[in-house]
Amino acid sequence: MCHDETPMVRRAAAQNLGRFSTVVESEFHNPTMLQLILDLTADEQDSVRLLAVENCAQFAKCLSPKDCTEHILPIALKFAQDKSWRVRYMVAAQMGALCEGLSPDVSQVKLLSAFANLLQDSEAEVRISAVGRIVEVCKVIKDDSALMDTVSMVQKLGVDSSQHVRAALASVVMGLSSILGKEKTHKHLLPLFLALLKDEYPEVRLNIISTLDAVNQVIGNETLSDSLLPAIKELASDKHWRVRLAIIQYIPLLASNLGVEFFDNELGLLCLEWLGDQVAAIREAAAKNLKHLAQEFGNEWACQYILPRVLERITTPHYLFRINVLFTISLLAPVMGNEALCNFMLPVVVNASKDKVPNIKFNVAKVMQQIIPLVDGVVIESTIRPCLLCLQDDHDTDVRFFAAQALQACDCVACV
Repeated sequence: MCHDETPMVRRAAAQNLGRFSTVVESEFHNPTMLQLILDLTADEQDSVRLLAVENCAQFAKCLSPKDCTEHILPIALKFAQDKSWRVRYMVAAQMGALCEGLSPDVSQVKLLSAFANLLQDSEAEVRISAVGRIVEVCKVIKDDSALMDTVSMVQKLGVDSSQHVRAALASVVMGLSSILGKEKTHKHLLPLFLALLKDEYPEVRLNIISTLDAVNQVIGNETLSDSLLPAIKELASDKHWRVRLAIIQYIPLLASNLGVEFFDNELGLLCLEWLGDQVAAIREAAAKNLKHLAQEFGNEWACQYILPRVLERITTPHYLFRINVLFTISLLAPVMGNEALCNFMLPVVVNASKDKVPNIKFNVAKVMQQIIPLVDGVVIESTIRPCLLCLQDDHDTDVRFFAAQALQACDCVACV
């Protein structure tokens, strides 16, 4: 089938040859299977060569490093300069696996130059493919000079004309931090990291934010507060809501690294402002974030810093923001302790049951249903049940429905 006159058949053979080689006895790998690979990589059809190159890396795992160097390496080097960008794309995608199959010395001397050319390829798709293998390739580089030459090329990609190349780079660049160590990361990667955080393309900013935890593990809290924090605070008000969302999701990690005092001064107010964001997903994430902070810093801090500022928002004019306050209360209730719940949070919920907007009232019933298991029977009978009975007589169908559900929860607790 590898020599069939129909290109479609040869494509199918090329596509499965790598997997087939893993189950064939080793005595057939060289020269029988190897010759088939060589024939397919010389095929006149781009699509056949493409699939053959894709399977070279898998086949290389079945060979000794010596055979891999002698037979597979020339194929990779040849097709790294193929006239078809799709073939070059596939070679770039296989660079990590090829480096594993070859000895480090061979990878560094011969394959690294081909990889450098792929990082500078005229086609953006090829550069994107090569960027995705930067960390894998750098792991096998033992020579410090060669490693820093590669890092230098990576820095240039930070200003690549293609936003998709920059986005791909943003996803992987901080994976180099564990290879370079703290000092070199601070010197060579941190400026690139900060530049990508301010990239005009939102996907670049999103991708780099997703790697912030890897940065923390290397650069330390001092650099984090001095260099990264200003950029993070700027992104917290980014015009693209997905960027703001990504920053919110990173806040708990920041909190655990920076500590309560520094957090209060630099980021505390910001976390509360997100509760008034125009995007519902941001408001919801902000509420969940406050729960994480309460768990991180403790009930006493939450009662003093978070709770008063959250509860005062119940009087905000827009009903959607008031609903979010109720949602925040439902999240904080299990972690705040019975005293804060009964003395501060429950009175606010009861008062919200008198709101004119039906959506507020049925959310009150839903929050009360969540609070019921957290308080004792006296509070249920003296405060919660009377409020729910009033809601059960409301003119709105949804309010009556959720009030009835909450009353059933009251009855279940009473029966226990």
